[in-house]
Amino acid sequence: MDMVAPTPLTEAEREALSEKLPDWTVEDDRLCRTWEFADFAEAWRFMEQVSVIAEDLQHHPDWSNSWNRVDVVVTTHSTGVLTRLDVAFAEAVDALG
Repeated sequence: MDMVAPTPLTEAEREALSEKLPDWTVEDDRLCRTWEFADFAEAWRFMEQVSVIAEDLQHHPDWSNSWNRVDVVVTTHSTGVLTRLDVAFAEAVDALG
């Protein structure tokens, strides 16, 4: 995976997020999404796949798991605003299917 710079999103890019990432919500300067799976094992497999993305991008989410549910929150802490790196992370996770 190519490295993506943590460049802050422009106002137009922020406005396009609802179309680009329809399953994610923006809360302050964080992208948030929840997944529900059949069981804990399926949720854990998903988290393993996301961990590979996080390592490849060197961009790690805040997340939690409760049985079949996984909550993911991503932001670029060093900038304090949403960045293209956050969007690249979300797109890569969405591509998992």
